[in-house]
Amino acid sequence: MAPPNDPDITITNLISDTNKCIHQYFDLSKDGNFNVKGKTLLSQVPNNVTFTNFSSICNYSFSDAPLPLLHRVESASHRGGFFGFQAEDASDTVTNSLGKFTDVNFLSIFRFKTWWSTQWTGNSGSHLQKETQWILFNVPEIKSYVIIVPLIEGGFRSAFNPGDDNDNDNDFVMIRVESGSTEVQESKFKAIAYVHVCDNPYNVMKEAFSAIRVHLNTFRLLEEKNTPTLLDKFGWCTWDSFYLSVDPVGVWHGVKEFEEGGLSLRFLIIDDGWQSINCDEDDPSEDRKNLVLGGQQMTARLHRFDECEKFRNYKGGSLLRPAFPPYNTQKPKEVISKAIEIEHAEKDRKRAVQSGLNNLTEVDERIEKLKLELEELMGGRNVENMSYTSESNRGNCSDEGSELLICGLKALTKDLRERFKDLDDIWVWHALCGAWGGVRPGTTGLSSSIIPCKVSPGLAGTMDDLAVDKLVEGGIGLVHPDQAALLFDSMHSYLSTAGITGVKIDVMQALEYVSEQYGGRVELAKKYFDGLSRSLEKNFMGTNLLASMQQCNDFMFLGTKQISIGRVGDDFWFQDPNGDPDGVFWLQGVHMIHCAYNSLWMGQILYPDWDMFQTDHVCAKFHAASRAICGGPIYVSDSLGGHDFDLLKKLVYPDGTIPKCQQFALPTRDVLFKNPLFDKETLLKIWNFNKYGGVIGVFNCQGAGWDGKERRIKGYKECYRRIEASVHVNDVEWDQTVEGIQMGDAEEYAVYLNQKGSLVSMSSKSEPIKVAVDPSSFELLSFVPVQKLGHDHKFAPIGLANMFNNGGTVQGVEYEESRAKMKIKGGGSFLAYSNKSPKMCQVNGEDVEFEWCNELSKLVFDLPWIEDRGGVSDVIVQY
Repeated sequence: MAPPNDPDITITNLISDTNKCIHQYFDLSKDGNFNVKGKTLLSQVPNNVTFTNFSSICNYSFSDAPLPLLHRVESASHRGGFFGFQAEDASDTVTNSLGKFTDVNFLSIFRFKTWWSTQWTGNSGSHLQKETQWILFNVPEIKSYVIIVPLIEGGFRSAFNPGDDNDNDNDFVMIRVESGSTEVQESKFKAIAYVHVCDNPYNVMKEAFSAIRVHLNTFRLLEEKNTPTLLDKFGWCTWDSFYLSVDPVGVWHGVKEFEEGGLSLRFLIIDDGWQSINCDEDDPSEDRKNLVLGGQQMTARLHRFDECEKFRNYKGGSLLRPAFPPYNTQKPKEVISKAIEIEHAEKDRKRAVQSGLNNLTEVDERIEKLKLELEELMGGRNVENMSYTSESNRGNCSDEGSELLICGLKALTKDLRERFKDLDDIWVWHALCGAWGGVRPGTTGLSSSIIPCKVSPGLAGTMDDLAVDKLVEGGIGLVHPDQAALLFDSMHSYLSTAGITGVKIDVMQALEYVSEQYGGRVELAKKYFDGLSRSLEKNFMGTNLLASMQQCNDFMFLGTKQISIGRVGDDFWFQDPNGDPDGVFWLQGVHMIHCAYNSLWMGQILYPDWDMFQTDHVCAKFHAASRAICGGPIYVSDSLGGHDFDLLKKLVYPDGTIPKCQQFALPTRDVLFKNPLFDKETLLKIWNFNKYGGVIGVFNCQGAGWDGKERRIKGYKECYRRIEASVHVNDVEWDQTVEGIQMGDAEEYAVYLNQKGSLVSMSSKSEPIKVAVDPSSFELLSFVPVQKLGHDHKFAPIGLANMFNNGGTVQGVEYEESRAKMKIKGGGSFLAYSNKSPKMCQVNGEDVEFEWCNELSKLVFDLPWIEDRGGVSDVIVQY
């Protein structure tokens, strides 16, 4: 993390000539053309629109950014500026044109749901989607990239929309500015959108969001924050195993299964289902019973801050007994299956009512029978002879009148750590407002009120969403914003004392629905996120929070002073919830596109998390390969008994650590302005760095995508086919790190194709490698600089061939006159490029047999996993 700003150093000496070179970059002419470096980007800009250079508006002395960041922003300030406008009348919602564009390729990110964003490309204003978060233009005439980002100003947030569909000329970029409260109105905006230009698409993202950070001073960049403890580890999330029916016994057996499969879990996320929630019609002090499927809990509210009864009643030591009764791992699936039966039966009843059927006795009897069967299934899940108590005292209970024992969540976390020594972190889930439906009034001592949810008209173009429907149905029990800090501390301080080390927070973007009487969405968000940040600092090391359902500029600009990791994709869907049988395939490519392109902007502020997946899914290998090089944590949501350990061992070391890339993965330059989902020709290519080389993943995601008219993501069967792409060492953006610059200057590279198993060499001037990829399939290519040893020996360490991220296993390399000394983590087949046979290969001081192929320049020998050495082998190749 960067050092804090030195208060003794003034900022005034940073600003030299605030107008230096500004006119070489931007010009808003009197005839309504907005020109960038002499090229018209937007035409017909209304005369009520203004453009002002960055340094004329940004108050550097107001910013708490560290001095090196301030220097960097000031040095690029002549390449940035702000759009503003003056409307005729003040209002809580104002829409204004910023001009129009045609025949300019762009990449954009837009909200397709309240919570989730994805990429979109086109070449005119009419191609934009509603709720666009930013637009990146490719302007080859000036060899530059221009980004325009809608901002927060005062009590307002903004987003871009296309021109009116009813207008014959709808290529205009419309900026929609809204406060979220009819009591907060404005007509004049000076800096409502930021513009930046640069000759590198990755640098333009860095520079733009750095400038926005300094200007707004409401969030911090990723480089300023510490990273969470789970970043380079392997974990398991309980969601897809149990949904809401999660309980202590199931959690225990889930962790145990990974150990039995030869992998140590390093972190555990107990997802939704552990909280004390009920519905408005329930007894205020009782938990809602028999919740199983997602959606059933979305109108329920938190009625106490500690765990629900099934967790409260866990008695410490119960699962540490040497011979506790066996557990039926199929029981969670039976419970979920029965809940789905009930859901279908209730839908049948609804259809019967709609059709005018009066006699519902038969269907009602069937529903009641199914509910009894579900209750029996769930009641039968308690392990026989495990002691439970009817009362708990926030983590303590009495053992039949004798000594005091630890019970509940605190007891469970203690027992888990005692039994599974490598389990570093145990996190739990909660919604931003407490639970999905917030906090039930009159139950917790906090001042909460049920606020009806009002969906902004700006979201009219988004996808239908069960979560939104449920929130509108039930409203949110909103704790008064003046008590937001107390809400989070009440939850988190209890969890921290119970052994919980972090939280995953969902429904992050819900505040925009309930902001009318609280000063608007910006002011409400500021109070909630300030309280959340303070609680995070106090209770969870300042970093241990995973943000989810948060992919909107409100959150990015207002909620990220402390939060340093967040989801960059929609949920992993096992199959299409809308019933398309092919969705089991095409939804996986859609997920990958979300993650790759969202990382371009979110990665400036948060460490991108690509979400969990299930290893028994038909496309599990496809997901696993992307996680291997994404640069984030790797975690799964496997059902009990549903693990592919052979696949997991290509991702994870036995000790539960992972061969993580050095950065986060981003799309390669040649696919930034393409459509890798349904243009029938483009493969997704993502690049990243390992410590001693680069890596490119090539994924065939074709077969689905957004349909703006139908407002949904759907399949395009005609696109689901084998596609060929060109891959080159120059596709790795070597200049993005200091270490990368040195690697990018190599004369020659060894290139290993992970799936094909082939090893070739290439230079920066070589012809590209052609890679053909089947639908929902991939190839991973490692690029390692070749080192000359002595007069005529060439060597490059690829890493372990049995791991997806081969290069991530290489932890240290030293070259001497005629030998290479390396530290390699992991067990398996070590692979290196070697143009000649070595005299000797040593592992941990002992000579080992090796295989060398002259024709392929391939050197191979085995490495052991030695637990006492942390799995790291000292390797020497001697010529």
